[in-house]
Amino acid sequence: MTGVDQVHLHFSPGSLHLLNAVLGIVMFSVAIDLTPRDFKLLAKHPRALVVGFGSQFVVLPALTYLLVSLLQPMPSIALGLILVAACPGGNVSNFFTHRAGGNTALSVSLTAFSTIGAIVLTPLNIAFWGSLYGPTRELLHRTAIDPVSVAITVFVMLLLPLAAGIALNHARPKVTARLRGPLKWVSMGIFIAFVLVSLAANWGYFLQFVGVIAWMVVLHNALAFAGGYLSATVTGLSAYDRRSVTIETGIQNSGLGLVLIFTFFGGLGGMAIVAAFWGIWHIVAGFALSTAMARTEAARGGAAR
Repeated sequence: MTGVDQVHLHFSPGSLHLLNAVLGIVMFSVAIDLTPRDFKLLAKHPRALVVGFGSQFVVLPALTYLLVSLLQPMPSIALGLILVAACPGGNVSNFFTHRAGGNTALSVSLTAFSTIGAIVLTPLNIAFWGSLYGPTRELLHRTAIDPVSVAITVFVMLLLPLAAGIALNHARPKVTARLRGPLKWVSMGIFIAFVLVSLAANWGYFLQFVGVIAWMVVLHNALAFAGGYLSATVTGLSAYDRRSVTIETGIQNSGLGLVLIFTFFGGLGGMAIVAAFWGIWHIVAGFALSTAMARTEAARGGAAR
């Protein structure tokens, strides 16, 4: 049986361009919830934002490194987990935060700020944590990933749509009010469909290796939610903000992860299956967790702010 480290999943250049466009739409749908005023308000009360940002880009990558060091999976799987942990939050976190009764404005702002920060921090986290673990360090050396190229990719895919959405919401709020609801559902549906179609094109490899990878992704995702919850609890955030930070840390932009994997790592099997399964699983886990949080809040009378 071919090892997962030797497998490269098929993903055509046209499909990659389409995924870039899909992620641009997804990011735009997040941005039309924001105005320049939101950033000014957060600047006055930044603690929750700082905690969430640190949980996303410091706590989660560090926990991922500890998990990889403990489990010692095959190099491509390990690097896939590290890469996903280095990505910013995914836009579906905003939906789940709202469903959980958390601070949706904080969630949207965390998604936006982590996306901006990802230009620098995503390539740095991949290089730093990947180089600390011997097998992934060798894999990084073989692929010779360029952090500047990663930063440019993140900028074009995520930051430009973010800026366009904020600008449109500021200039034409009535237009964005009509777009907001439908665009979120459409963008989420398109992304899920795209992941499923991509898996179908590589179904044999996916079935061959998903059993080896799935339980690690489930454990990794649970660790991400736990890291977000502990970060928010230790720093004394309210239950209202804690729900946002917890969900934001556990919902990653695995679509960006797939783009980076197919652009810079040639669709390396373990990495691609990790990111693809993350894209499916974190939606299942996020739905379950947000439902549980909403029931807890209802039982407490919705006063936990």
